[in-house]
Amino acid sequence: MANVKEPNPEFADQVIKAGGKSLNLCYQCGTCTASCPSGRQTAFRTRKLIRKAQLGLKEDILPSDDLWMCTTCYTCVERCPRMVDITDIIIILRNFAVKEGYMADSHKKTASNMMNTGHTIPLTDDYRNMRKKLGLSEQPPTVLGNPKALEDWKKIMKITGFDKLIGGK
Repeated sequence: MANVKEPNPEFADQVIKAGGKSLNLCYQCGTCTASCPSGRQTAFRTRKLIRKAQLGLKEDILPSDDLWMCTTCYTCVERCPRMVDITDIIIILRNFAVKEGYMADSHKKTASNMMNTGHTIPLTDDYRNMRKKLGLSEQPPTVLGNPKALEDWKKIMKITGFDKLIGGK
């Protein structure tokens, strides 16, 4: 027996109301998938994800690893003959996923770095040495070098609930 999925127009409407107004303009030509740099290296199929969003297949989308394979390069948007805001729709879907507790581990790690240091990339010894060779201070003049600013940053992360979204402490 085939596994038939029931479309959920309410979820598709939520995507549209959240900013994905062009969702239903997609007629599945495949230009997005054909031009996706991530799709050339992985099993990611942009068109498939957009179709699932059109059908409102929330349970297939939110826990999916595919949702996190988009690099947000906007190549698909540039080439879409219907001007569907594909990348923005994927970001909307990611936001829904995060609110329900789904996030790729690599994104969670990046978000944790940002929450704890104000930077998405950790300041390693290699980066410090590179900065020094370039004649820059080893520590960039950001929240990392300003304890008060870092404290304020962490407060903002807590007040906005960002720490809870990524499962932070």
